[in-house]
Amino acid sequence: MSDTLDLTRRLVSIPSHEDELAVGDAVASWLRGETDATVRRDDAGVIARRGDGDRSLALVGHHDVVAPANEQVSDDGDTYVVEERNGRLYGRGTADMKGSLAAAMVAFRDADPEVELVFASFAGEEQGGVGVRAAIDSGFAPDYAVVGEGSTGYSAPGVTDVAVAHKGRRGSTLVATGASAHASEPEAGENAIYRACDAVDVVRGFDAPETTVLGQRLAGSVAVTEIEGGSGWNVVPDRCVVTVDERTVPGERAALGRIESLPGVEWVVDQDLPPMACDDADFADAVLDAARAAQDGDPRHVAKPHATDAGWLAAAGTTCVVCGAAEPGEAHTDGESVAIDVLERCERLYRGVAESV
Repeated sequence: MSDTLDLTRRLVSIPSHEDELAVGDAVASWLRGETDATVRRDDAGVIARRGDGDRSLALVGHHDVVAPANEQVSDDGDTYVVEERNGRLYGRGTADMKGSLAAAMVAFRDADPEVELVFASFAGEEQGGVGVRAAIDSGFAPDYAVVGEGSTGYSAPGVTDVAVAHKGRRGSTLVATGASAHASEPEAGENAIYRACDAVDVVRGFDAPETTVLGQRLAGSVAVTEIEGGSGWNVVPDRCVVTVDERTVPGERAALGRIESLPGVEWVVDQDLPPMACDDADFADAVLDAARAAQDGDPRHVAKPHATDAGWLAAAGTTCVVCGAAEPGEAHTDGESVAIDVLERCERLYRGVAESV
């Protein structure tokens, strides 16, 4: 069994959807035992550093997962189930993203870099980047980063590509208020649902934002996803709430703030996960060269639809790409899995980046 596969098994087996303490401690303990790196462990996650140079390169991941399905937890509830079948490893977190995390840890140990090499595994990525944001606030600022979220199977099945951009997500609420009245005399009140409908019409009129990053087109979207209002069939409603899901792209956003010009409508931003755009074509090409050297396929630069911690890092000034083992449709599923040969490929890929940048 390879070190990457063995380590993936160990990390995946440790529950980390509610309490990340045990798996974070396991990551830190392995790094202290297997490397001579300086290791820092705190609530944000685990950060290790080795080597020196004028530039720094970080291999970045996260060790939290979403809640598992019942069949992904052992009968005693103490561990997650990890199974190997037909060349794939199954279990909560195999794809998102303890598999790529293990590959990055082994690459961090084995690489002979000419830069300061950094490894980081953050907590709370599934809760909006809690760990990476705390680390950035504390001074975490590598020059370059490879974030190990999934990029396999985008250009062709089984090929591990290099994502040079991804979308962000801005989730917001439109709160329409009015004045209640008896429905038999609607003119005596101000119907909040009608005001909300006016706001929805404005949302429907927005063009989806789009941009191009290193030749990759990235198109966002704006959609109303929920609406709730009213208290009874015979009451003119005084409140109506509309949820808007906006997928943002680097440098472009829908002008949702314009909706507040409507009478009785307030716009509230609930979540704003930033998009990512790689700002250095030479770095993106260097990672792509490492991806080509690590596999038989023909990897490409691609764009990724999902937000990752790379968005927070890029917003803080780190040049990022996303490159990892997970394929589309695997993360957060009851049958989550990852290809074992792709895990080992990612270890070679990360080591190649560390030794060539």
